[in-house]
Amino acid sequence: MLIALRKIMPVLSFLALLLVWQALAAFLNSNNLPTPLVVGKVLWQGCLNGQIPYHLGVTLLRLIVSFSIAMLLGCGLGILLGRNKKLDSFFDNWLVIFLNIPALVTIILCYVWFGLTEVAAILAVVINKLPNVIVTIREGARALDQDLLEMARSYRFGRKKTLLNVVWPQLYPYIMGATRTGLALVWKIILVVELLGRSNGVGFQLYSFFQLFDVASLLAYTIAFVGIIQLLELMVLKPLDARAQRWRR
Repeated sequence: MLIALRKIMPVLSFLALLLVWQALAAFLNSNNLPTPLVVGKVLWQGCLNGQIPYHLGVTLLRLIVSFSIAMLLGCGLGILLGRNKKLDSFFDNWLVIFLNIPALVTIILCYVWFGLTEVAAILAVVINKLPNVIVTIREGARALDQDLLEMARSYRFGRKKTLLNVVWPQLYPYIMGATRTGLALVWKIILVVELLGRSNGVGFQLYSFFQLFDVASLLAYTIAFVGIIQLLELMVLKPLDARAQRWRR
């Protein structure tokens, strides 16, 4: 009984949210808060005419490219700083500075310096995400078990075998932590990047609807994008995170 209740809890929670939304929309009776049915119709029409899939696809492509670059560079630099105290001491202040620069400032500067181009948009996202990845992976590299590393040297594992069989399993939870927090950060930054300097994507569409006071379309695009992110969470990140926590069982 309890297991069945747990399974239907998310559905009940979602239905409760819809009921609250419907009640508020009926009470206010304003275009500023359309009913779920109205938003659903806009969402369906946007999918049929191809506008929502197109702009979602553009935004997701930017997300995948910028996120992949930030993770690859961040993991490499994080391991390097975590294992080299001199480099870590030298670049520590750099990380603190970049961590505290507002994302909006970075985006504007990239557009000013490199123009309203796709490269500038991707670069702005990477710069905003990179310090967070480096700091997280650096902590993981610092926490590596020295006895296991010494064992690997004694048995002459070589760099590749040591990385795959000794370093990677210990860093995996930190990489997953950086991945989950990073994805939540990156997609929000991408929307701002698109709003300020691109002519397509979900962020650009949201800005257009804001100018038209089209709240139904704003909510429709938001729901579509959040739905895609939730699918990534459920189908990709949660299984990987469960694997990272498997050693605790």
